[in-house]
Amino acid sequence: MNLPTRLLVFILCFTTLISCKNKDQKPEVAATVKTDYYTEPYRPQFHFTPEEKWMNDPNGMVYHQGIYHLFYQYYPEDIVWGPMHWGHATSKDLVHWEHKPIALFPDRHGLIFSGSAVVDFANTSGFGTEDNPPLVAIFTYHLMEGEKAGRKDFQTQGIAYSLDNGDTWTKYEGNPVIGNDGIKDFRDPKVFWDEVNHTWIMSLVAGDHLQLWNSDNLKEWTKLSEFGKDQGAHGGVWECPDLFPLKVEGSEEEKWVLLISMNPGAPNGGSGTQYFVGEFDGEKFTTDQTEVKWIDWGTDNYAGVTYDNAPKKERIFIGWMSNWSYARDTPTEKWRSAMTVPRTLSLRKINGDYSLFNYPIKNLELIIDETDKKEITVAGDSKEILPSENLNQSEMKFQTTTKDFQLKLSNSLGEEVLLTMFGEEKQFFLDRTNSGKVDFQDDFASVQIMPVSDLPEGEYEVRVLIDHSSIEVFINKGQYVMTAQLFPSENYSDLTIENLGDAAFALEGFQVNAVKRIW
Repeated sequence: MNLPTRLLVFILCFTTLISCKNKDQKPEVAATVKTDYYTEPYRPQFHFTPEEKWMNDPNGMVYHQGIYHLFYQYYPEDIVWGPMHWGHATSKDLVHWEHKPIALFPDRHGLIFSGSAVVDFANTSGFGTEDNPPLVAIFTYHLMEGEKAGRKDFQTQGIAYSLDNGDTWTKYEGNPVIGNDGIKDFRDPKVFWDEVNHTWIMSLVAGDHLQLWNSDNLKEWTKLSEFGKDQGAHGGVWECPDLFPLKVEGSEEEKWVLLISMNPGAPNGGSGTQYFVGEFDGEKFTTDQTEVKWIDWGTDNYAGVTYDNAPKKERIFIGWMSNWSYARDTPTEKWRSAMTVPRTLSLRKINGDYSLFNYPIKNLELIIDETDKKEITVAGDSKEILPSENLNQSEMKFQTTTKDFQLKLSNSLGEEVLLTMFGEEKQFFLDRTNSGKVDFQDDFASVQIMPVSDLPEGEYEVRVLIDHSSIEVFINKGQYVMTAQLFPSENYSDLTIENLGDAAFALEGFQVNAVKRIW
């Protein structure tokens, strides 16, 4: 090698070294990571998923100092359920997420099952100060050795605290704070501060019903009451309670809403979340509701709860987008399962009855590339076919008055998912029997049915979110909702709009909008 060549190599190496030092990483490495990250088959692009391994219930959802915390049931060793930890992610807008280290690990008291988190502003627990109030997590311990031995007291309740806004956690040395007198399914504490009675209230499920407890300091708890042994759906074990107040829209009336997840026994099979609307007097929850009501009629919205301390007292909900019937079998390889998009809950009175609406948070608009709105008119007993490149990562939206139509998303392989509104029957169907990969479990290929008996007589909105392995349908701003997983072998490329009636109808403000990836 001659001198000029050596000099040239030295200059190139020195230039590259300085460039890499300034950027802290090689440009080509960064580009490779960005290109390959979150691109596995079926990986959602605008829903939360763990980087890898198994995830189920959302836990510890709390807002503090500008940060939304999302903890979740997590097994870091495999993509099937295993010894539970609390995974952790944070967000400033509930759209873009940052993965954090595991927050809570199993210990001698057991695995870390579902629970909640609060900001202890008055430092009632003594874990922090009023200037630096602690975050306190409340969770269920599950002692596997006790379960294997045939005992019924293997689930107890524990707490932990953080003084650095969730970055690190210390478990309370006096755990467990609530023992177990012999209840097999005794879990999922959801805690809030009762501003009227100045006490902490805990909702806790006990097999087939709810227990309410209170505490002055999050350490010592007293049982107050029970609810639900003879009310609501009882096709399976009750789980993941959440009790909170909501104003009835358009009035000064306030009601209390109780969410209860149940597995099995949901209206379309497997897991689902019911709700009750009633009153809470500081000790007891009561309701005169006789009809069983579901927050989502699809098969894939379970264990959902709401944020504590959300800005403007908004009630923001996130659910686990799966179903225990087939959660362990879905055809993903690096990770398994996703969360629903965050949704704002609201309460409305329709025809003298209370209905809980759930609709995507407004911040989701930050990642939606809106197209021009147009009107599509479909003649009686005919159809319109609209090719689209964005269907697997899209938002579809329109207003209409018709109650007899079908939307079909399909690909070149003949795979399709059907969304059908039948006006005379007052029912909405989601058919995924031929939607793609469906044979990994017997219950997955299903036709899901939702009653829509109280839709407005006039115009209403239909909004659909599709994200590679899921579809979320919101009818009339979230009055009726269906969430389902899908696993097409290739992207859907055609949208077919079919008129099932004799008279022409119009879809006003029709859009198919691309949704940006969040990772």
